[in-house]
Amino acid sequence: MRLDHLAYVSDHDHVIDVVQRLGSSLGAAFSDGGIHPRFGTRNFILPLEGGTYLEVVCALDHPAGDQLPFGRAVRRCAAAGGGWLGWVVGVDDITVAEKRIGRESAPGHRRRPDGVDLSWKQLGINNMIEDPQLPFFIEWNVEPTDHPSVGAKPGVRVERLEISGSRETVCDWLGEPLEHPLDDIEVTWIDPRENDDATGLIAVEIRTPKGLVRID
Repeated sequence: MRLDHLAYVSDHDHVIDVVQRLGSSLGAAFSDGGIHPRFGTRNFILPLEGGTYLEVVCALDHPAGDQLPFGRAVRRCAAAGGGWLGWVVGVDDITVAEKRIGRESAPGHRRRPDGVDLSWKQLGINNMIEDPQLPFFIEWNVEPTDHPSVGAKPGVRVERLEISGSRETVCDWLGEPLEHPLDDIEVTWIDPRENDDATGLIAVEIRTPKGLVRID
């Protein structure tokens, strides 16, 4: 399974500070990703090697933020102090996951500041909200040159995810083998009992030209 992106939440008032802090730590600059009008959120994007990217997302002062699961998840995470919302896996055909999970995907889109409208289908937001160790699925409906990972700075890539949860539960959700649920990325599993019984993405290690950076 391919890691598509990682979502890190900030409150609206401090999002620029968070973007600058993370960008400085990684030695790479974020760009304005634009607004998700259906979700009442906006994001900033940092492309990474390996076809993945890091987004910093915040909620807007807009009623759409309370109407759909993603917007509510971002607001709830921000109210709890922000940090890692979760991880997202990319699929070429989301109907495979739809059949396994028994639910249809939902559409999403955002308009970049340059006017390009990016659209996709996503599945599993509610499951992530209920059990934050679970990723959600995304199928992009864009040209390969428009995927947010394009333009990554050489040598900046995700090396390891640290997840509080059950390898068996996550691999069953993904439909992937226990040995290696993600392509080319190491996953370390933490017993939730060592994390106040909470599940979810705890930390991400990103390799940079200047060394390994841990974001928790």
